[in-house]
Amino acid sequence: MTPTGERVRRAALELFAERGFHGTGIRQLAEHAGLSSATLYHYMGTKEDLLVELMRASLERLVAAADDVLVHHAGATARLGALVRLHVTSHAERPLETRVVDDEVHALSPERRHEVVALRDRYEAAWQQVIDQGLATGAFSVESAAVARRALLEMCSGVARWFDPAGPVALADLADQYAVLALRLLGADARRVGGDTPPPV
Repeated sequence: MTPTGERVRRAALELFAERGFHGTGIRQLAEHAGLSSATLYHYMGTKEDLLVELMRASLERLVAAADDVLVHHAGATARLGALVRLHVTSHAERPLETRVVDDEVHALSPERRHEVVALRDRYEAAWQQVIDQGLATGAFSVESAAVARRALLEMCSGVARWFDPAGPVALADLADQYAVLALRLLGADARRVGGDTPPPV
C-alpha cells in the first residue's frame, strides 16, 4: 500500500473508532487524511469499501494466526493458552481495530456484512474446535462449550478498552495471566499452560 493509501486507512480507522461509520463524513475523512475529497476517492472507493477493507485485514490476520496455533500446538490446553495470548496481545496492541470490527458490523450492507461475519465465524471456529477438543479429552469441564467460547472472547477482547502500555503490567505478563484465568474458567489445570507464545499478528 502506498504511503497515501496507508494514511487514508489510518484516518478512517481513527474516525470510525471515534465517531462511528455513519458519524464520519467524506469531508471529515479527507481532512483527517490531509487530502481533498476528490483525491480521497482515488484511494478508497466507497466509504463502505474502506470499512470492509479495515475489517477484512484485521480478521484475516486473526484467522491466519489462529490457524497457526492449531498447526503448531497439539493439546487443547496448550492451544487454548496460545489462542488467549494471541487474542489479548492483538486486541491490546490494536484497540482501534477492535472497536471498529466489534462495533460497526451493523453499518454494513447485508452482502458485505455476510463477508465480514464469515471471517469472524472462521476465527471463532478455531476457539470452538479447541474447546471441543478439551471437552472430548477431559482436559476441560464446562456445561456449555458455546457459552464458554463467548465468555472467553468477551473477556479477552476487553483489554482493548483499558490496557495501557505505560501501565504497571507488561502486555506479555497480562497475556499469561489471562491464559491462566481462561483455563480456570474451563476447569483445566492452569499449571499446564506452560510457556507457549502466540504467533505474530
